[in-house]
Amino acid sequence: MNIQTTTTVEPGFRDSVNTMVDRALAALDLPPGMASNIRTCNATYTVRFGVRLRGELHTFTGYRAVHSDHMEPVKGGIRYAMNVDQDEVEALAALMTYKCALVEAPFGGSKGGLAINPSDWTRDELERITRRFAHELVKRDLINPSQNVPAPDMGTGMREMAWIADEYRRLNTTDINARACVTGKPLHAGGIAGRVEATGRGVQYALREFFRHKEDVETANLEGEIEGKRIIVQGLGNVGYHAAQFLSGEDGAKITAVIERDGAVVNDNGIDVKALKTHIAETGGVEGFPGGKYIADGPALLTADCDILIPAALEGAINLTNAHKVKAKLIVEAANGPVTAAADEVLRENGCVIIPDLYANAGGVTVSYFEWVKNLSHIRFGRLQRRQEEARQIDLMQEIESLTGNTLSEGFKQSFKNGSSEIDLVRSGLDDTMRNTYQITREIWRRSNDNIDLRMASYILAIKRIATAYSAMNL
Repeated sequence: MNIQTTTTVEPGFRDSVNTMVDRALAALDLPPGMASNIRTCNATYTVRFGVRLRGELHTFTGYRAVHSDHMEPVKGGIRYAMNVDQDEVEALAALMTYKCALVEAPFGGSKGGLAINPSDWTRDELERITRRFAHELVKRDLINPSQNVPAPDMGTGMREMAWIADEYRRLNTTDINARACVTGKPLHAGGIAGRVEATGRGVQYALREFFRHKEDVETANLEGEIEGKRIIVQGLGNVGYHAAQFLSGEDGAKITAVIERDGAVVNDNGIDVKALKTHIAETGGVEGFPGGKYIADGPALLTADCDILIPAALEGAINLTNAHKVKAKLIVEAANGPVTAAADEVLRENGCVIIPDLYANAGGVTVSYFEWVKNLSHIRFGRLQRRQEEARQIDLMQEIESLTGNTLSEGFKQSFKNGSSEIDLVRSGLDDTMRNTYQITREIWRRSNDNIDLRMASYILAIKRIATAYSAMNL
């Protein structure tokens, strides 16, 4: 069957997700009613609450959507932004369902948000708002280690997760697994090494695995390795920064442009990402950065010449207004939904290969899974085996030196003897997840004669796994 769609009207975010899901469902032979059950958002809760601040009562509106509970707990971040609404959280919850199934994280999909601009409030005020929001969600079991486990998203971070975890503990004083009620916490509050960098690191591992397959690289009209590739990054937040830093610092790519809210910085010789991040923190924007040319019209750089484009900001950045002008040979969706369904068709017709958000953005939930397991097991990863591994490595090196009569270099011995720390194990687990997921996904992509790309292959794999879970429940 040749799956063809023609979208001439720009869909909203939720409609874009549904359109992509429908493409995959059309290629599958599911039992009657199963497709509708998988596609439908189970429930969305709207909470409104007041907090007395600055001498008056302010009312806030928050949301928590549960798209699918075919596995529990359900998983998904909480974002703070003024444009948060029901459609957005339901679309993001749906993406979480498929994303978790794709990387085999044993969660259903959920998402939450609070319609607020965090910069409008002081730290103390934000803590009071966050704790009250958490209280409203906890009492409805929308935060619970075994039912619904949030994480950071846009506008939130470790600090907010620590507040939420503490509020849950205050309301559930006898729950020994209280720390597992959220992920993305600081290390001192039950977090895990590598969580902050996880989504950006996942983007790096996704690209590395893509470049291990020569046929896939050639499909994108590229050649060779990541080294030397010209990359444009949109959004230098947590995800974009870490992806850019790892790809340039460890893999030799050149970040030739960075797009931010106040414009863009361009440097064909490569941008010092760390220095730019410091400049943004100090000045609030990219303008005035000495390491590149400032361009006021930042979005125009989405269509600039490059090898790889990494949209790592908001959804819908690439749409019908600019998709036909995109020159990137490969797009890596580091954000959720940065390419609309309509733009996706245009890009595919023009030969652009897209590594979809469903896969490329999955590093965060993968490491969140590791953190959740750590919290439930009540022990740091590596604590039991690290020194035993170290002792075995030392014995092995001594035996090699004894048998050969040669002395190994001190640098090698220091590196080889180290047992696996928590960060080593987290990165290993994330790398393994990204490799295995891509390999299975590309098999669907490559063995099909239909109009199937990496995005559709990802959805097909995820939906098959969800359908299997529902079938096991006799649904």
